[in-house]
Amino acid sequence: MSLKEKGIALEDLDEIDDNFDIGEGGRHARAEQQAVLAELERKKLARSIAVPTDDKRVRERLRELGEPQTCFGDGPAERRDRLRFILSLKAREAGEDVSDSDSEDESSSDEDEDEEFYTLGEENLKEARRLIAVDSLKRAKERTALHMAEQAIPLPKRKKAIHEWFTHLKTYNMFSSQFGDERPLTYCAFAPNSEILVTGSFGGQLKLWGVPKCDPISTKTGHRDRVSGIAFHPKATLSQTESELNMVSGASDGSVNLWSLSSNTPIGKLEGHEQRVARVDFHPSGKYVATASFDQTWRLWDAERQTELLTQEGHSREVFAIGFQRDGALVASGGKDAIGRVWDLRSGRSIMLLQGHIKPVITLDWSPNGYQLTTGGEDNTMRVWDLRQVKCTNVVPAHKSIISQLRYWDASDAFLGWWGKGGSSANGGAIEDAMEVDGEEDISQVRQSFMSGTVVVSSSFDGTTKLWSVGDWKQLKVMGTTESRISCCDISADGRWVANTDMDRTFKLFTTENMKIEV
Repeated sequence: MSLKEKGIALEDLDEIDDNFDIGEGGRHARAEQQAVLAELERKKLARSIAVPTDDKRVRERLRELGEPQTCFGDGPAERRDRLRFILSLKAREAGEDVSDSDSEDESSSDEDEDEEFYTLGEENLKEARRLIAVDSLKRAKERTALHMAEQAIPLPKRKKAIHEWFTHLKTYNMFSSQFGDERPLTYCAFAPNSEILVTGSFGGQLKLWGVPKCDPISTKTGHRDRVSGIAFHPKATLSQTESELNMVSGASDGSVNLWSLSSNTPIGKLEGHEQRVARVDFHPSGKYVATASFDQTWRLWDAERQTELLTQEGHSREVFAIGFQRDGALVASGGKDAIGRVWDLRSGRSIMLLQGHIKPVITLDWSPNGYQLTTGGEDNTMRVWDLRQVKCTNVVPAHKSIISQLRYWDASDAFLGWWGKGGSSANGGAIEDAMEVDGEEDISQVRQSFMSGTVVVSSSFDGTTKLWSVGDWKQLKVMGTTESRISCCDISADGRWVANTDMDRTFKLFTTENMKIEV
């Protein structure tokens, strides 16, 4: 038999009937293969579908599609995944081209990442940027002049004064513990004169307390939910009258209230946020207020006119932290997307990305030197950022749990009033010695300038409040170890007091054991 008789000629292959029976096992395998390929195509399509990150919008979209808004055990992340799954099924049924949509989405996403966009601002925002620029230049000039004057003081003398200040801080212990509210306390802040402490609680109340006796001064009501941020006007208790604007507070109900010291009800409201307001801060000029919110924006307000100037996007998740630089030219924001951003208020640009935390950024504060910024987050670390080097210079494993608050110490004239005159036993003389330059006593501003920003206080859900030396970032003191979570902390401008608020409904004051208290 010839080879041609044994087989089929090549030209006859296209005439073969392929409708042959492959058997039950073969059909089942083919069906499984097709199902796997279809699922891979669906997942590929799902990745290209844009889904809202706002839980409210996710719920609305599910309702539009006729799907249940919440299934058993659903959280925001599960709802978002379910919406993506439903949209991918509908897209596949509609027969969309996955490859084309993917390529377009990838190219458009690349363009979005590389392209900056601007929105047209109103005239009042332009005027605010101009005033901020003028004011910040003046403050920057004063700050740099003081830093230059510091150089006239010999370095060994400056180091000696700072070392003795650190030695003094190591003696701080609990001075008093005061029951603050019927519900857990969430926030605390010292007034600029260091004689008043304000606390906020889950009940939405603000309470003012006298320092150091912890005697109640007033209770302010105006929020319907827990207070999450409080800030004093830079001139409050100093040159501001009690009837003028002295405080701003934000709460979980999205409200932002303006307060005087004389009234127990708000003297104004900043309306615009629809979700929780996490933190608030006053501009150094006292004319503007910044608020960070869970609506993924931070906003700039005119505090005097009680109007919104700017709604700034830039975070992919909730914005939790906000803080102005001491000059007032820059503002930093931190969010639950685990990044921070530094914004130039004069131009509106994002000038630095603070990327390094692996979990949400909860708190931040600027150093008085103007170029250093420290952030704290749920990854239990503090990160120190240098704007001159445009990078993170230190990573401090500060706590064993979430860092709820951190604050740089910004020394006031009152500090020199007791420390510089020997107000603390043997330690007062070092700073007086450091002030002698060529036989003449230096100006008081230089005294507090080189001492300011040398200490950071931090609190954590691990139940501790700690003092840190800036530069080498060594732990100076661990104060008030408790079993409950510490929600906030602050250090007074005169350096005599450290305060914290506890979830056990108390706030505590810490100072040195030999502190002289005027009765």
